[in-house]
Amino acid sequence: MRFTETMWAATEALQHSILTMPFNRELATGALPPETFQHYIIQDAHYLEGFARALALVAARAPDADAIMQLSGSANGAIAVERQLHGHYMALYAVDAASFAATEPTPVCDHYVSYLLRTAAIADLPEAMAALLPCFWVYLRVGQDIHASTTSDNPYRAWIDTYAGEDFASGVAQMLELTDRVAKTASDANRFRMHHAFRQSTRLEWMFWDSAYHRRRWIVPDTDLQRA
Repeated sequence: MRFTETMWAATEALQHSILTMPFNRELATGALPPETFQHYIIQDAHYLEGFARALALVAARAPDADAIMQLSGSANGAIAVERQLHGHYMALYAVDAASFAATEPTPVCDHYVSYLLRTAAIADLPEAMAALLPCFWVYLRVGQDIHASTTSDNPYRAWIDTYAGEDFASGVAQMLELTDRVAKTASDANRFRMHHAFRQSTRLEWMFWDSAYHRRRWIVPDTDLQRA
């Protein structure tokens, strides 16, 4: 069993929970309210910018030129998804640049991005790689699972096709291979931290979708902050 497979097996129950949570089940049937998906897309755009920055930070510490190219390419790919796929839905929901900028990241989005940036900046390379992996791998599994049961007229078909597509699957396979390669030379302590980082990011993936489903925002009113 590859090391990445041991991390997935250790989070199997959580992975199943992600596949069956209301957001993804309603996304699969097309029943997810447009307002909920709009909320998710805006937050995902915020997230992907931070994710791309984290990838760039890790690329600077990659073990060789091929790994630098791969991680840098993944960072570019994250921005490309934000501009193309998100741009499609932003236009559909009439979300312009001003309204997007005025919508701040939710607590979960902010926490997830902060965790990835902190890990990418100061953790050992194996741990940082493991923290980044769930965004690739979990999205592929979710996309494939939904694609297998959805219909051609699903209003979220563009999202589904992106994450169930061959191009995305190829990128995930490369990330898995690189993570396994880094794990081979990692110490036992680093492998332990890799497991923790993978589980932490996977939990944050669940929290991100759950937050989007309930359209959660900051609960402290700005007026209270201004008085403080």
